[in-house]
Amino acid sequence: MLYQKIYHAVSLIPKGKVATYGTIAQYIGHPRCARQVGWALHKNPDPKNIPCHRVVFADGSLSPAFAFGGEFKQYELLANEGVTFCDKKVNLSKHLYKFD
Repeated sequence: MLYQKIYHAVSLIPKGKVATYGTIAQYIGHPRCARQVGWALHKNPDPKNIPCHRVVFADGSLSPAFAFGGEFKQYELLANEGVTFCDKKVNLSKHLYKFD
């Protein structure tokens, strides 16, 4: 059930935006479960519909263990959506998605 909530939250993130593991945990009502968000995304059953590449660390850095092609692939996917970077970190002031 927790993983389904995580997958639903991630599916809400639009192209060109990102969320952090912590903001997703908070949105689903489990603010101390950021690591579980990471585990769920590592096991993502449907990467085409659950865009886990749009989830980054709190400082905007990318996951070195991105499960679907590595850190460079995550960078490439985000850059192709118009996400901008500064010092290899997502510009969170511009691209951080705010859950309603």
